[in-house]
Amino acid sequence: MTSKSPYQMIISNSGKIRVILACLILTCWAKPVRAQASDTLNRPRLNTFLIATGVTYTVALIALNDVWYSDYPRENFHFFNDSKEWKQMDKIGHYYTAFHLSNASNTAFRWAGVSSTKSALLGSLLGFALMFPIEIMDGFSSEYGASGSDLAANFLGSGFFLGQSLLWNEIRIHPKYSYSESGIATYRPGLLGKNYREKWLKDYNGQIYWLSFDLHALAGTKPKWLNLALGYGVNNMINASGTSTSEFPYASYRQYYLAVDFDFTYIKTKSTFLNTMLFIVNMIHLPAPALEYNKIDKLIFHSLHF
Repeated sequence: MTSKSPYQMIISNSGKIRVILACLILTCWAKPVRAQASDTLNRPRLNTFLIATGVTYTVALIALNDVWYSDYPRENFHFFNDSKEWKQMDKIGHYYTAFHLSNASNTAFRWAGVSSTKSALLGSLLGFALMFPIEIMDGFSSEYGASGSDLAANFLGSGFFLGQSLLWNEIRIHPKYSYSESGIATYRPGLLGKNYREKWLKDYNGQIYWLSFDLHALAGTKPKWLNLALGYGVNNMINASGTSTSEFPYASYRQYYLAVDFDFTYIKTKSTFLNTMLFIVNMIHLPAPALEYNKIDKLIFHSLHF
């Protein structure tokens, strides 16, 4: 078995995100309905959702296998420990994706008439299951290897969705994502991205993952749509280990944020399309005032930070 290079690692992860996001857009295409205590199952809707998801996901896995695995020989199933790479930003990405796949699947099950408790359980199981085959494929590839920390992050993401659903019957803490160009990708465009389309997937230096707290649901504050978010990011990561190089002699570090955020789940419409767009937009942290802390610059105020 050959070890993963940083380039191979980021290509593998960005490929996974592309596949998962494609499935996410499909599974969230449903009109939210009110919770019900018992099933009022609409089998045509349920079959439509399951068949469409199964077909799309199968095609996506076949494409992923052809692009990322077909050039490397298969070997016995094995693991690769990447838990210390990229200051765990890729693990948070797995957590984020598993959460939203679970949430989207739950929304679709509710649309099909499944009761709130059953849909939360089924949604979280499906969200985790959609992530699982990619680790299996990694595990049989000589160039990669299954990641136990990826599986743990997937489990925690789906579990975070399920826990909130069972406790509150709604989501009050929303994982979100944002990206702004860091400028660091220009030093290693092959690894961190040559254009914007690649950078928002590959350049961890420009990414921030957030937990947005619904203050109205948690504490009764107003306006309802005004949230408070905690964020985590990294900077000066020129490679997976975060070590400096002759071309980039800067120390890598972690960044922590406290920011204003907005909750689009409080906007209700009768349009399936608009509901889907609001569902997707609520996965993103939009520009807002923020405080940042890091060990280099200490405390920084941003009037607007994405």
